[in-house]
Amino acid sequence: MVKKTVFIDGEAGTTGLGIRERLLRVPGLALRSIAEDRRKDPGARREMMESVDLVVLCLPDAAAKESVALADSLGAKGPRIIDASTAHRVDPNWVYGFPEMAPGQAEKIAAATRVSNPGCYPTGAIGLLRPLVAAGAMATDFPVTINAVSGYSGGGKSMIGEHASSGGPAFELYGLGLEHKHVAETQSYSGLTRRPIFVPSVGHYAQGMIVSVPLHLDTLAPGTRGSDLHDILAGFYAGQRLVRVLPPTADAKLEPEALNDTDVLELRVYANENRRHAILVARLDNLGKGASGAAVQSIGLMLGLGETAIGSKEMAHG
Repeated sequence: MVKKTVFIDGEAGTTGLGIRERLLRVPGLALRSIAEDRRKDPGARREMMESVDLVVLCLPDAAAKESVALADSLGAKGPRIIDASTAHRVDPNWVYGFPEMAPGQAEKIAAATRVSNPGCYPTGAIGLLRPLVAAGAMATDFPVTINAVSGYSGGGKSMIGEHASSGGPAFELYGLGLEHKHVAETQSYSGLTRRPIFVPSVGHYAQGMIVSVPLHLDTLAPGTRGSDLHDILAGFYAGQRLVRVLPPTADAKLEPEALNDTDVLELRVYANENRRHAILVARLDNLGKGASGAAVQSIGLMLGLGETAIGSKEMAHG
C-alpha cells in the first residue's frame, strides 16, 4: 500500500503540533519534514511541495500567501493545500473546511485542492447561527451579538508566553476596536447580511472555548420558542459524529474546559419562555475542533481516508 504523504509547514507552532500528534496515529499516512536549517530555503520547500500529496500551512497570513504562490507555480506537480491562517477563509476559490456546515460540504472538501481551515471562534458561531438562518427562524439581517471566551493557547506565542511565564490577567476582553479578523468568515458562512458584533475574551487557562449568542425570542420569526431553536439545530446536525446538540445543563452552568483534547463541538439552547429570552451556546476545544482537529478532518476527507479512519478524538459529555 502506497502511503499518502503530508507536509506541515509550520509544524512547531501550536496548531501544527496538534495536527502532527493526531496524524502520527494514522495508518497509511507518512509525515514529511524539512531539516530545521533549511526550513526557510525556497528550494527545499519547493522540493518538498513537489514530493507530497498535501501541505498544511500553519503560518502567519503573509507567509501562507507566499507558500500558496509557490505551490501554484508548480502547476500540476503542486500539492493540495489546507491553510490554517486567515488568509483565504473568505476567498471564493477556496473551500471552507467545516464539513458539518452544510449538506454536501464534506464532499466539497474531499474534492478540493484548496481548503481554508476555520477559525476557532467562527466554528462555534457558525455552528449555532447558520441552521437558524437557513431555516428562516433568524433573518439574514438580524443584529447578532456574539460573546466568546477562549483559553490563552488560542492567542499565539506572545499571549501564551505572557500567561505561562508571568501569570497574565485572570480575564481580559480584547478586540474592542470591533475589527476582529474572524468576523468576516463568521458573517459570510452564517448567511448574515448584517455584520455581527463580536466580543472575544481570554481567560487564564490554557485551552477550551465557549461561544454564546443572546437572543430576544420575539425578534425572531413569529412564535419562535426556545424548543424550536433546539429542534432546528438537532435536525440540522442529525447523524453528525462530532457536532452534538444537547439539552441545557441541569444547573444552568457551563464551563469551557470539558471538551479539552477532543474534536467535538457541543451546541445548546438555554431559554426562559416567560421572559422570551434565549442564549445559544457552543462549547469546543479551541485547539481541537477549533484548530488542529478541524484540519485533520479535512485531511481525512481530501486524502480519501475518511473521518473515522483519520482518528478524530471523541469523548462523551453530559
